[in-house]
Amino acid sequence: MNVLLLGSGGREHALAWKIGASPLLTKLYAAPGNPGIGAEAELVKLDINDHAAVTAFCREKKIDLVVVGPEGPLVAGIADDLRAENIRVFGPSKAAARLEGSKGFTKDLCARYNIPTAAYGRFNDLASAKAYVDQTGAPIVIKADGLAAGKGVTVAMTSDEARAALDACFEGSFGAAGAEVVVEEFMTGEEASFFCLCDGTTALPFGTAQDHKRVGDGDVGPNTGGMGAYSPAPVMTPEIIERTMREIIEPTMRGMAELGAPFAGILFAGLMITDKGPKLIEYNTRFGDPECQVLMMRLKDDLLVLLNAAVDGQLAHTSIRWRDEAALTVVMAARGYPGTPEKGSVIRGVEQAAGEGVQIFHAGTAINGGALVANGGRVLNVTASGATVGEAQKRAYAALDRIDWPDGFCRRDIGWQAVARERAS
Repeated sequence: MNVLLLGSGGREHALAWKIGASPLLTKLYAAPGNPGIGAEAELVKLDINDHAAVTAFCREKKIDLVVVGPEGPLVAGIADDLRAENIRVFGPSKAAARLEGSKGFTKDLCARYNIPTAAYGRFNDLASAKAYVDQTGAPIVIKADGLAAGKGVTVAMTSDEARAALDACFEGSFGAAGAEVVVEEFMTGEEASFFCLCDGTTALPFGTAQDHKRVGDGDVGPNTGGMGAYSPAPVMTPEIIERTMREIIEPTMRGMAELGAPFAGILFAGLMITDKGPKLIEYNTRFGDPECQVLMMRLKDDLLVLLNAAVDGQLAHTSIRWRDEAALTVVMAARGYPGTPEKGSVIRGVEQAAGEGVQIFHAGTAINGGALVANGGRVLNVTASGATVGEAQKRAYAALDRIDWPDGFCRRDIGWQAVARERAS
């Protein structure tokens, strides 16, 4: 098969690495990719937001499958435009991608189909939103309705903080994404990420993980796109997975089909495991980043076979096998992230850091004058496997410490909840 992978981050490097191992693969192209992806695929200078250009490339290169990494093109309808030209694509339609593209849409779907989630209000004017905050009180959660690269969420511990977050949304800090906001009840519990491979009818569980959103050790500081993750997530017991499928995933699949937008692709449920069971925080309609990195480390089966089964509506006849090992990834970020990251600093020692049970996935990197340099906020994902999360953690940090990048930083406590569980058991 000739495959085109769209995207340029750590998630896409992990996907390229796994697709590249498939015996089904003839040629892998990636657009625009990054230096790490370039080791797995032929990089193509293609604007992935120009759907006509992507379609033309697929025709020229006889592409058998397009795999869409990031959410932006999906919400913009790239899957529809490719399917209209009879090009096979892994990823949801524009209508189905609303599950990520509009938090308000998802909350309304939850209300309609009795899917457990936080109580909420939707607002498109500042005064009404502030009145709701004043009436409800803090702690409370403020979310920009649209896509904001993982940064449009504020967990406000005081009413003043909530009002400031609302000001930021309506003053344009998140562009069009903040023109409408969702204000949510603050939920307590343990967060987890749950993935399902979907073909429009069948949803097949595709692993669990736990992300670390806040920038600093001990879960302090602003939210980021994710500073690290591990898989599996111990909080996702067989009972919690069964309830998540029955109470959250299956009603969502049924509801989307009834709305004329059956969901096919990866459905990524961000969950809060409360004392009353799992509740939906939000949906993403693509692989998580950095969760994808740990899932690909653990996946035993051929990813390309599974993606084809999803595209062809064959998941009812498919099973997925996982390695027994745990996996953990640590994000190395550029100084200034999640604000304005400093670009251009030289990174050395990446190839020497990789080894047995360790993969270094590139996210925001570039080549400048023959040197590897930082070219984004989240720059490298140091990913390791181990018999336990604790073992994977040790291996990941040992590899990370072999990388010479004075201008980079990371959290030193990725996996702390799982490691604490392991020590207590």
